[in-house]
Amino acid sequence: MKIKRFEFNMFPENCYVLSDDEGHAVIIDPGCYYPEEDEMLKNYIIGEHLTVDHLLLTHLHPDHIFGTAFLYKEFGLKGEANQGDESWYENAPQHSRQFGIEMKEPPAPLLKYLDDGEMVTFGDTSLECILVPGHSPGSLVYYQKESDCIFSGDVLFRGSMGRADLAGGNFDMLHQAILDRLFVLPDNTVVYPGHGETTTIGDEKVHNPFFI
Repeated sequence: MKIKRFEFNMFPENCYVLSDDEGHAVIIDPGCYYPEEDEMLKNYIIGEHLTVDHLLLTHLHPDHIFGTAFLYKEFGLKGEANQGDESWYENAPQHSRQFGIEMKEPPAPLLKYLDDGEMVTFGDTSLECILVPGHSPGSLVYYQKESDCIFSGDVLFRGSMGRADLAGGNFDMLHQAILDRLFVLPDNTVVYPGHGETTTIGDEKVHNPFFI
């Protein structure tokens, strides 16, 4: 599985494009906000001759969904996320203004809601949806077992964990969910977070100040 990381918008946020040898792909968290970022993502998809089977959203905070309207217009893609974050999506422009950011346009309609334990497949590759609430009620982590990696959104970072002071957040719930749902994964599991650099489950169990 090939993993391409883009760093988008003013926060900045990590968007990932995963693809296989046959050109099947998924996009995770299209945070592209500026026109040049839209074009960067579009040109990569076209240049790599990718067929995007899924547009996956780890959660529905504005910085992770800015590009959904663009991808819907360009490729007909609709996002998939957990229903726990539904209110964040329905009120995305208002939430964005709370951060001092005006959304260019409302996000595109969602295609479906994903449940904990659900498998999302592109080509011969599957991602397992792991619900890890606390940063937001519906935060999902996507686990690719064969490649030993997760895409953690804003749940777990290198040396840190997600904030829990936004609507629907809960610090104790997030802390416990990371212990129960993520720290049971193999230590060599690579963590691709929604912001910042990669890490591993093993490193975070030993060095993350929130868990030692």
